[in-house]
Amino acid sequence: MTGKNNTILTYRQILVELCRVFNQERPFQDIDRIPLEMRPKSRQPIRCCVHKDRAVLKYKIMAMLGFDARDEEDELFPLSAYLDVALQYDNKSSQVLTVVDEACSSCQKGNFHVTEFCKGCEARPCIMNCPVNAIEMVDGHHAQIDTEKCIGCGKCEKLCPYHAISYQPVPCEEVCPVGAITKDENGIEHIDPAKCIHCGKCIVHCPFGAIIEKTYLAQVYKSLQSEQKTIALVAPSILGQFRNSRERLYGAIAALGFDEVVEVAAGAAVTAKKESEELKERIEKGDAFMTSSCCRAYTELVHKHIKPLETFVSDTATPLCYTSEMVKEQFPDAIQVFIGPCISKKHEIHELDAVPYALSFEELGAMFVAGRIEVEEATETKAAFTGGALDQGFAMAGGVSEAIKTAVDGAFTTGEISGIDKKSIRMLKKFARDKKAESQFVEVMSCPEGCLGGCGTLISPNQAKVLLKKNAE
Repeated sequence: MTGKNNTILTYRQILVELCRVFNQERPFQDIDRIPLEMRPKSRQPIRCCVHKDRAVLKYKIMAMLGFDARDEEDELFPLSAYLDVALQYDNKSSQVLTVVDEACSSCQKGNFHVTEFCKGCEARPCIMNCPVNAIEMVDGHHAQIDTEKCIGCGKCEKLCPYHAISYQPVPCEEVCPVGAITKDENGIEHIDPAKCIHCGKCIVHCPFGAIIEKTYLAQVYKSLQSEQKTIALVAPSILGQFRNSRERLYGAIAALGFDEVVEVAAGAAVTAKKESEELKERIEKGDAFMTSSCCRAYTELVHKHIKPLETFVSDTATPLCYTSEMVKEQFPDAIQVFIGPCISKKHEIHELDAVPYALSFEELGAMFVAGRIEVEEATETKAAFTGGALDQGFAMAGGVSEAIKTAVDGAFTTGEISGIDKKSIRMLKKFARDKKAESQFVEVMSCPEGCLGGCGTLISPNQAKVLLKKNAE
């Protein structure tokens, strides 16, 4: 979730229009009209022309349906045909993110640049301190940086007395904590699946909305319209999203056609119990510390980039895993749909046979809008499985630590790392190298403020925290 901007509004409008097609308010063939309706000829185009704008929307919709732009073999193949293909298969795959080529072409390689504020001063600290002689004076009074020589050390920027040197980043590359995004020879970004940890930061920070996550909306609506029982598994962080009581919210979800609502907080209670027992065993056998395992983006980070830390990560399964087992036992033939705040769970369900689909809070909100469902007017509904206040607290930074501390009666020290970035990765690598940490139990969450700061959330983490605490109590 980020501050309000036009990219987010466009994304949410696409979601709502897709939902109106999927819930049969509009004919399936109308999916072909969405790009035309969202970018009419009467509207000032964002890019070079209205046709480019429409092409971008088409490829974004393709990506949402689970296709890559490079899957296109015939430009005349309509969106309705892609939808038909998507509905014939369960569409469950590890492919979660795709880059829309047509939208990704405006960011130049990140470099330092000399602006018009350069005074050509006599001091010339930029030239004097450049370690690779990448800066020279042009026409005797204006500095210029040779981007081929520049190593990006930033000394020139720091030393310029006029702040005339600025760094122009590539937003998605700059924010990716593991260097999983790079440009090809055509200037198009590519995501390396061997490096990507599905933290979702690139989605939030791309100013062109070129990085799109796959949706399961078509499959979820198909399930809701079938005779088969469909159950919503809601993440604890949902209680901080829709500004209403949990009963009203669950009633709104039921109004969409879900037969039952289950709180993943019920599985969080199991995770807390098992993880606290595991912590005791590890400390007793001599381990210096143990980290949490419920954030999938964090465990992917360790698996792909900090292998030596793997032995210190808890073996306890995630709350979603335990919750899906509970649901499977009581409703063996039901279709389970996870509803949560991030894309890492869309990747996690690839390994969970019982949970074929996942939705973000943004997608759930679009379903409410398309179905004309007002949460505050919904019939109050109770969840089939629930968790306590501590279990709901898993959604907040420090929540897992608090649950563990309570379970072990304060016998061990606990600490938190809230937000995976380059600095926290260096800290985690140090833990692995030294085989010790600052606390005996370390909670690690990919997003600042925990799950309340996920890329698929709707309101700010601070507001969400207040609402979640009120609902959890």
